Amino acid sequence: MMVAGRTAGKAQTLARKWGGRAGGFREVAEFADIALVAVLYQGMPATLAEIGDALRGKPLIDCNNPVEIERFTLVTEPGRSMAQDIGQATGGHVVKAFNLCHARVWQMDPPVFDGRRLVVPYCGDHSAANDMTRQLITDIGGEPLSIGGLQHALHLEGMAAIVISLLFGGRDPHTVFNLVDGAPVTASR
Repeated sequence: MMVAGRTAGKAQTLARKWGGRAGGFREVAEFADIALVAVLYQGMPATLAEIGDALRGKPLIDCNNPVEIERFTLVTEPGRSMAQDIGQATGGHVVKAFNLCHARVWQMDPPVFDGRRLVVPYCGDHSAANDMTRQLITDIGGEPLSIGGLQHALHLEGMAAIVISLLFGGRDPHTVFNLVDGAPVTASR
């Protein structure tokens, strides 16, 4: 496993934690059998420029959300997803997944709520990349839910704008959609 990041020290720390090594974005992309790109939308153009075509033909999971936090709207061109832009820039087989939960949810082992596994929607156009993503979702304890081709990434990104606005509004990351009699439920942890 290899990890890249805009801050080399953070990438090295994370790589050590996961039993891997750190490298530059292009080096990691060339090494990868499958890549997960997680970059703030403001840094995406520079990251993609550094990666270049090193992910061409490889499975690439996009968990990013191109959402500005003033009005909680998408910053991408209308009708186009960041996932599609990443695919066009890299030539990778992009699957949109893992973008609808707060980081604290992904720290759960496994992510289970009221005895049910977390449902993780994903979408992509390449069957092998979809299969690898589905397996990864299962491996972390989630329930994979295919919502179709990559054209649906726009809908996952739009839903993320709503989730992010709720989180900024103070909703608990573990129970963002839980309602009892129409009122939000908050959890203490």
